[in-house]
Amino acid sequence: MKKVVIGFFIFLAVLLAVAALVPVLFKDKIKQALDKEIAKNINATVAYETDDVSLSLFRDFPNLSLGVDNLSIIGKDSFQTDTLAQIPSFRMGLNLSSVISGDELKVNSITLDEPTIRLIVLKSGKANWDVFIEDTTVAPADTAASDFNMAIKGWKINNGTLFYDDLSIPFGAALYGVNHSGSGDFEQDVFDMDSKTTAERFTMTYDGANYIENAKLNADVTMAMDLNQSLYTFKENAIRINEFPFKFDGTILMPEEAIDFDLTFSATETDFRNVLSIVPGMYSEQFNDIKTEGKLSFDGFFKGRMIDTLMPGYGVNLKVIDGMFKYPDLPEAARNVNADMSVISTDGTPQNTSIDIRKFHMDLGKNPVDARVTVKGLEVMQIDGNVKANVDLAEMTKVFPIEGMTLRGLLKVDADAKGTYSEKSMPVIDADLNMTNGYIKSKDFPAPIQNLNMVTNIRNTTGNTDDTRINVERFNMTLDGEPLAGNMLIQGIDKPAFDGRIKGILDLAKLTKIFPQEGMTVAGRITADVAAKGKLSDIEAEKYSNVIANGTMGISNLSYVSTDLPQGMKISKANATFNNERINLQNMAGYLGKSDFQANGTVSNYLGYALADNQSLRGNFNISSNNFNVNEWMVDDEGAPADASAEGVVEVPDNLNITLNINAKQVQYTDLKLNNVSGQVQVKDKIAKLNKVTFNTLGGTFAVGGSYNTQNLQQPLFDMKLDIQNLGFKEAFNAFNTIQAIAPIAKLLEGKFNTNFAFAGELGQDMTPIFKTMDGSGVINVIKAAVRDVPIVNKISELTRFEELKSFVVENKKIDAQIIDGSLVIRPFDMKVGNIEMTVGGSNNINGQIDYVTALNVPAGKVGRELNTRLASVLGNNALSASERVTLNLSIGGTLSNPRVGLAGGSVKEQAKDVVKAAVQSKVDDAKLQLEQRKQQLQDSVQNELNRRKLEAEQRAREELEKKRREAEQNIKKQATDKIGDLLRSRTKPQTPPDTTKIGN
Repeated sequence: MKKVVIGFFIFLAVLLAVAALVPVLFKDKIKQALDKEIAKNINATVAYETDDVSLSLFRDFPNLSLGVDNLSIIGKDSFQTDTLAQIPSFRMGLNLSSVISGDELKVNSITLDEPTIRLIVLKSGKANWDVFIEDTTVAPADTAASDFNMAIKGWKINNGTLFYDDLSIPFGAALYGVNHSGSGDFEQDVFDMDSKTTAERFTMTYDGANYIENAKLNADVTMAMDLNQSLYTFKENAIRINEFPFKFDGTILMPEEAIDFDLTFSATETDFRNVLSIVPGMYSEQFNDIKTEGKLSFDGFFKGRMIDTLMPGYGVNLKVIDGMFKYPDLPEAARNVNADMSVISTDGTPQNTSIDIRKFHMDLGKNPVDARVTVKGLEVMQIDGNVKANVDLAEMTKVFPIEGMTLRGLLKVDADAKGTYSEKSMPVIDADLNMTNGYIKSKDFPAPIQNLNMVTNIRNTTGNTDDTRINVERFNMTLDGEPLAGNMLIQGIDKPAFDGRIKGILDLAKLTKIFPQEGMTVAGRITADVAAKGKLSDIEAEKYSNVIANGTMGISNLSYVSTDLPQGMKISKANATFNNERINLQNMAGYLGKSDFQANGTVSNYLGYALADNQSLRGNFNISSNNFNVNEWMVDDEGAPADASAEGVVEVPDNLNITLNINAKQVQYTDLKLNNVSGQVQVKDKIAKLNKVTFNTLGGTFAVGGSYNTQNLQQPLFDMKLDIQNLGFKEAFNAFNTIQAIAPIAKLLEGKFNTNFAFAGELGQDMTPIFKTMDGSGVINVIKAAVRDVPIVNKISELTRFEELKSFVVENKKIDAQIIDGSLVIRPFDMKVGNIEMTVGGSNNINGQIDYVTALNVPAGKVGRELNTRLASVLGNNALSASERVTLNLSIGGTLSNPRVGLAGGSVKEQAKDVVKAAVQSKVDDAKLQLEQRKQQLQDSVQNELNRRKLEAEQRAREELEKKRREAEQNIKKQATDKIGDLLRSRTKPQTPPDTTKIGN
């Protein structure tokens, strides 16, 4: 017995050791097989980390459990930015013997914990879940072709989220808190599959409207699966949305790519209460206590083939008979609810869809509501309908609760519509909407809207859109005792004529508390008396003499903050007067963010800008500020546009033609403080121009002109003209990245300079200049510059042994400079240090490389022994000894911090300036040649692209012409065949069909 016990424990220890070792031994093998199957079968990015793969023999014994955490599946091509599935925990139960044998891996079960699955269908019909790679090889079935055998017997989804968005219909659904389980023996060809599904919240949307909202879903479905025929038959099933139960009968056949539906569905219970539970807003915590009466019938079908160009037909019928519902805490009931409606599409297409609400009636307390409508077609609609309601809002709230709202007043609706609705036509309409003594009070704001009266009618007697007449005859109300009244007449839809007026006081804080605006906080008072009369066609044609507009508007203590304008805006006061052509703005004062401003000016073409898509707003404003902080309005990466190709680029609006005359005592821009800023900014055609903008900063005086062009957002352009006086070299280097890139020597100089410089180029997507594209020219006047501890000068001094070159001062020196293809070219200039005459010129590029030539004209006896020997070998001893002065030609390369200086030659006759001038001109010519070559390459690439598009267009035109020729040829043949057939039929005696009633079975 003791040996048996010891043997048992030894066996148990070995078994546990094997259970612990198996996951380690086979983990890499299964990982490799998984990767192989993914690459072979799935056309999508399947992302997971090796460390997130786990194996266990204990979790699903005797199966081997393979787990993958943080698994994501991302589509490709059209769906490369869409995540198909995000799965925090994915587990597969693998048959242990299949793992050990190694022939194929059998998957018995799959479990997904808290997955988020997003299914999308584009307008073209392309679906993001179509990620499986088709096997195009034609070969006999080979069961060993894959390392996986999906012998699934069970699967689960725990607490999942599912989104479905079909843009081709358009239809959408969202399910939250989804728990799903299913079972079936997929190793068999014929078997039953059982599934159970629940969802805590279920929303269904069609064409932007929610038809089911935040409902509960419970589905228990058994389907007969015939995998050989791809035939799936509904057996026992029960589906419930809230308290509305229904079931499916029929089959789904999937031959090849098509899907054949033959389904019917119907309600399994007939109480009115069931259908009431899916009416949006009705199903709440109080629903169990709602008293109901009445019966319903609900049934429908979904039948036909679904393929890329074909949809099944469908139909739904709903009847409600003598329905009633009453909330327990409310005194009145909704009675006599009767409805008879159907939706049918014979082939699933919008143009063959008809909606027929033959009858709808409901008494809200003592207030009847009646409606009927027939709609044939959903694109071009044939409409015939009528709605009549005479509702006392106070009585309505006794029947149907509106939480947090108190309503009173009489609402009367009487509307008839009959005819065609399309882009160019409307039904004949006769509709009246009247409100008398309205009262609206929200719990969030105690001040009510009172004395709300409105008389509105809509008429169209011909069916033409231009004959539509919308007349708000009278509108008046008071908000917390402040009156607002108006009227408006609109005639026509495409080119409407208008005649309206609004007068009164709006307290924006009160208004937005009654009607909250998401992401926006606004307060202030607007007093207005504005009238306008005219035609949109006259506005578009700028015939403002035909438009009458006048009025006044006053603003006080207006504040506005939104997600798009988090800095906020405050207007303490402003007055405006209107006429046909312009608005005169006077005495505006306030803050933009933390920056104060005062403004006045005029705005013209405001009607065209407001009412037409292609009209520009024109204006001229005078703006002043004591302290304006530009940094508050700089665009960062998070606020950049979604288009990655234009990320960070600030676009100048294309529908503005505005001139701003600016006067600011101080402007904060990055780390710079600009004082006494004045000048003009013009905005037009996506271009912002600076005219005579002057300011003081860094101890210098600036006058700036230029432009910023965003007509091509992928290639924004700029140009700049600078007139700078008394600016320090080091201050310029530290403040401006352009100086750092093209003139880094400014960092090493002590002193000040003046300059007149103009340059232009492209901006990158981060709004910084692309230096390679810059060109420009100008003059730099060195007022005074102390040169000391400059590596280039020190190298020259070391080579020549001229100690005076280590430290010297340059005063009142004019230097001509040019920017070519992003490189700064310094034209030769002369200076004198003691008895040394120097001529300097050359270039440096944005990569920090320098290429300068310096010629020194010095007394012959001043040259050191080593350099003298090298010159003698070049010039000859006799020439060198006979000359009083000698010219040294020095070449300077390398970088500013690590220069290379060498003797390039010498002369006893040449002038220093001639040597340098020739060398610099050669560099300029080379740079210009490279620039021209680059421009030519760009032009060639553009021309090649234009030629390619031209050839493609010509080829498409030829193909279209050939297609039309073939179609015409086929039509001619068909017409000839039909005529011959008609001729033969006319000569053939018709045969009498047999009498089938005399034929036996």
